[in-house]
Amino acid sequence: MNMYIYLSTTPEALIASMLPPKDFGTYFSTGTKKMNKGQAIFFEVDLAQIENLIDMDSLNRRCVAKPDGSPKSSVYLSVYKVLEMIPLSALKSLYLTTDNGHTLELKKTPYDALSEIKSKMHLYQELCPVTPLIASDLLPSAFLKRLTDGSISIVLPKLFFVELKLGDLATNPLKGSVDYLPFANVGHLRDCLEILCGEYEKRMKTVNRIFSGSLLYRTIESGFYIGTKDEITIHFMNSHPVSCLKKHMK
Repeated sequence: MNMYIYLSTTPEALIASMLPPKDFGTYFSTGTKKMNKGQAIFFEVDLAQIENLIDMDSLNRRCVAKPDGSPKSSVYLSVYKVLEMIPLSALKSLYLTTDNGHTLELKKTPYDALSEIKSKMHLYQELCPVTPLIASDLLPSAFLKRLTDGSISIVLPKLFFVELKLGDLATNPLKGSVDYLPFANVGHLRDCLEILCGEYEKRMKTVNRIFSGSLLYRTIESGFYIGTKDEITIHFMNSHPVSCLKKHMK
C-alpha cells in the first residue's frame, strides 16, 4: 500500500496515512464509523521533500496495514509549527472536505497578479498558523507580504488564508446590500470597513479574533493563498468545476 503525508490546517498537524486524499478526507471529517462530523482542510505533502524533517524509521514502523489487511488511517507526526517547518515546494494539492465527507481537490497554481480581484476592500480568513478574520484594503499578495516581511510588529513565518466575498460592501461599506452575505455580525463588519476607509494609515482591521472552525465554502471569493514574503501560490476556487459538490457544500 502507498503512504501519504497530509498537512491539516484546521487544526494544524502533520499526518501520515495509507488512505489516498479523497478517502482520507472522508475519514478525517466523519471518522471510521461516520459518528464524527466536521470540515477538513488539508494539503497533500511530497514525502520525498521532507524525509530529512521527520523520523522515517518511526514512520515506517507505525504507518503499516492493520492485522486484517486494512490500511492505517492516520499516524500523527507533529502538531506544532507544522506549516512553518514544511517548505512551500513540498505542498501539493489542497483538499476541502465537507462535514459529511465529500472532498474537492484544488490544484496548486503559480501566483498571477492579474488573478487578484482589485476591489476597494477585502475580507481574509486566516487559517494557519493563526486564525483571525481580517478586513483590509490590501490585495492578497500585499496582505501576505505585510504579515510575513517584518515591516510590522506582527510577523509570521508563513501564512495560509482564504479571501471571502464582501459583495457590495467591498465598494460601499455603509450602504451596500448585505442580502447575500451570511456573516453573523454584519454591523460590526461595516464598522471595520468604515474605519479602514477613514484612516489612511490603517491597512488592516480585525473583524473576529477566533475562527469558528467551519468555513462557508460558498463565501470564497478568489481562492486560497499560501506563502511567505518572497513566495506565494494560490489554490483557485472560482475557476474550478465545483458543481458536482455544490449541493453538499455549505
